[in-house]
Amino acid sequence: MLFNKRKAKKPPVIDGRLRHIAFIMDGNGRWATERGMPREYGHSHGAETFRKIGRYCASIGLQCMTVYAFSTENWKRPEAEVSAIMGLLKKYLLEAIGQMERDRVKMAFFGDLSPLTPELRELCERTREISRHYDGCQVNICLNYGGRDEMVRAMRRYASEVANGRENNIDEAEVSDYLFSAGIPDPDLMIRPGGELRLSNFLLWQNAYTEFYFTDTLWPDMDEAELDRAIAAYQGRKRRVGGI
Repeated sequence: MLFNKRKAKKPPVIDGRLRHIAFIMDGNGRWATERGMPREYGHSHGAETFRKIGRYCASIGLQCMTVYAFSTENWKRPEAEVSAIMGLLKKYLLEAIGQMERDRVKMAFFGDLSPLTPELRELCERTREISRHYDGCQVNICLNYGGRDEMVRAMRRYASEVANGRENNIDEAEVSDYLFSAGIPDPDLMIRPGGELRLSNFLLWQNAYTEFYFTDTLWPDMDEAELDRAIAAYQGRKRRVGGI
């Protein structure tokens, strides 16, 4: 973990060592409360930060960006807050559909989308379809997602295949093929703003050897300079992946 407030002097140089950054977008509600505003106000500003950071990741040559937008546990929040988050998602997807190809940003979704409204599910599918037709930075949106739920679904799917005659000889590489993130490289760097020091059920399998960066900055205040600091911290580390 690292809390680093030194200024980054220029945009980082992205190479093959850094392909994929994951973000836990934490702190929207606290950001709004500090300003005497409802939590929904913080989510609105957090959505703008998501757009800004997404454009920046694409501009510096990152291959993948994954964001924790709405967890399987977030349904427990007040109905008004959940409704506001879903409204922001709709607004974002409608805007993205017209801009994805221009901005060279692809989109995918991790999670069970079945509880969403038919309109939101259709918008998600439209963005997926558009993404199939060009190359660009892929933004993975974790929506109604939980790491434990993902692994349970993977085990059920595999067990079903074994019951139908598949040979029971799975290995680590094949486990990855049963996850929502199949075919996507694991995150090299996971960034959590907001000051909390936990994974919160986020990409539990994929984050096995990911480098973590924690900052007190709340998500709505996350900017390019903070991301540069996180990348600089990552590039200063040696990833041994269990070796020497």
